[in-house]
Amino acid sequence: MVIKILGSGCANCKKLEQSAQQAVKELGLEATIEKVEDFQEIMAYGVMKTPALVVDEVVKSSGRVLSAEDVKKYL
Repeated sequence: MVIKILGSGCANCKKLEQSAQQAVKELGLEATIEKVEDFQEIMAYGVMKTPALVVDEVVKSSGRVLSAEDVKKYL
């Protein structure tokens, strides 16, 4: 599983990354978490608001900081 956090590296993006890491750990999943900060690449996903959560190339959420419990629902 590949999880991508799309965003500029702001505080909210970092919070979403932490939530994703916690969710993966709690669920015991094998996953790679990548940060995407390149705006061209972010736009390629059709995301207009960051942070965004992408799981296996499918945008699951954008414009919200999800809790670990919320991230688990998408995994």
